[in-house]
Amino acid sequence: MSGYRTGSVRYLLAGRFQTMAWTEWGDPGAEPLVCVHGLTRNGRDFDALAQALSDRFRVICPDLPGRGASDWLADPMLYGPPAYVVALGHLAAMLDRPISYVGTSLGGICGILLAAAPGQPITRMVVNDIGPHIPREALARIRDYIGKTPDFADMAALCHHLRVIHRPFGPLTDVQWDHLASHSARTLPSGRLALHYDPAIAVPIEATDPHDADLWSFWDAITIPMLVLRGETSDLLLPDTAMRMAAKAAIAEVVDTGHAPAMMDAPTIAVVRDFLTG
Repeated sequence: MSGYRTGSVRYLLAGRFQTMAWTEWGDPGAEPLVCVHGLTRNGRDFDALAQALSDRFRVICPDLPGRGASDWLADPMLYGPPAYVVALGHLAAMLDRPISYVGTSLGGICGILLAAAPGQPITRMVVNDIGPHIPREALARIRDYIGKTPDFADMAALCHHLRVIHRPFGPLTDVQWDHLASHSARTLPSGRLALHYDPAIAVPIEATDPHDADLWSFWDAITIPMLVLRGETSDLLLPDTAMRMAAKAAIAEVVDTGHAPAMMDAPTIAVVRDFLTG
């Protein structure tokens, strides 16, 4: 895909300046839309959505710390939502205007934390397959796969791995899987390929026993319009949680999908567009 630009922002974390990189689409003077990816992913996951919305927004898709083109953190115990919110807060301060927000999984958690803060700049938010209650069983599943850091002989092997672990993304085409794989790879000194994130992001997850996550106090503090996407078979956003979230958010279920909808298909993109521009 063409038509995007790259950029970055410096942020201060634990006494050290770091760089968070992004790709962006659309008119630099348009209303900003910030799209934040999931745990082991990167901002290029949003290429299809960003391209589709670039006629209306300046779509900014950051790589969270330790992912993609962003700096890795020297202290792995910093890998967690508080540090990501610091980096995203610096991005929001740099933009210095109201923004719309789309967050998938971890990106949705960051959005909930940001939107609950007094004086926050988000005017509308799409939360993709995550909620204020996250069951420990789902977190244990994530811990089990993120703790494994395989390398691959070639892009075909890496793509096959993504198709297996991210099958719940939905019924993607071969072209879509190849696109995700091409932006999920980094080359090791040996010439083999690895996934494009710091393996140390697993350290704080492995250091604690999974337990139910409770973010209801943050959710209850949010007052902006919200849309929640839920994968039909998601194990992170359970039906009871989505039902409770529906008291203050619109809910849209994505069929034939688990955690988390890839938002690469035209119907889901249309739902997101209608909400953000309505």
